[in-house]
Amino acid sequence: MPVWGNERTMNLNTLILTNIQSSHYFKVNLYELKTYHEVIDEIYYKVQHLEPWEKGSRKTSGQTGMCGGVRGVGAGGIVSTAFCLLYKLFTLKLTRKQVTGLITHCDSPYIRALGFMYIRYTQPPGDLWDWYESFLDDEEEMDVRAGGGQTMTIGNILKSFLFKLEWYSTLFPRIPVPIQQQMEKKMSEKYPPVVEETPRRINIPERNFSRDRDDHRNRGDLSDTARPRERNERRERSHRDYRDRDYERKSSNANSRERSPYVSRRDEYKKSSSRSPKYGSSKRRDRDDYKSRSKY
Repeated sequence: MPVWGNERTMNLNTLILTNIQSSHYFKVNLYELKTYHEVIDEIYYKVQHLEPWEKGSRKTSGQTGMCGGVRGVGAGGIVSTAFCLLYKLFTLKLTRKQVTGLITHCDSPYIRALGFMYIRYTQPPGDLWDWYESFLDDEEEMDVRAGGGQTMTIGNILKSFLFKLEWYSTLFPRIPVPIQQQMEKKMSEKYPPVVEETPRRINIPERNFSRDRDDHRNRGDLSDTARPRERNERRERSHRDYRDRDYERKSSNANSRERSPYVSRRDEYKKSSSRSPKYGSSKRRDRDDYKSRSKY
């Protein structure tokens, strides 16, 4: 089957390809595998995720894609078993029948995933939809993250291959914009947006708004000219009631102050006080009383 793009690098990231070709696993272990079926068996027993690097083997300081920010083969990290076997499949120069056997294999989902990834790297962008369309609803699951923790279905993986350029700190070959738009249009036709209808309420009588409007207009047999007058009278009556209540409250407070027990006691004390403004002292009062009695 012909390869689209670079026939030497398989369109892989240069850093990943260099680490693959320099790894002991690829140079020693995979060198002994000579046939297509031997590589499939190796995928079945060895592959546990789909990331390009093993967990914790590469630090990129937050950079992704081809901007790894590292130099040298050793600084790149430990390349994953999955990508070593992917490149091994590329060296075998697979036929179309063999690629079809990969993506329809029933023993392991990782065999199928590497077959789809081989198509993504080596086939023309215009042919990707024809390869992937019949598998977009595939519900077979696998864990794609190194170390586990992210389960995806085959269908979701293929949608990511089609519409996302990045895959776990590496980049797929770019798809031209016109082809990308065509695939998005086909995707929208295959999966139209679902509009949820609001459920209607059952056994609840519908309200007659026209009748309510007529009842509101005819309430109290008031005409349109009488309604503002009634509103003004009601407003004046409320203000008048407020003034009356305010006056009653103030008058009640005043009466309560006049009837205060402290005021009455103070008055009684003044009346019964021995010091009077008229007499001034008790001796003078007694003298005046004696003089008044002596007259009679």
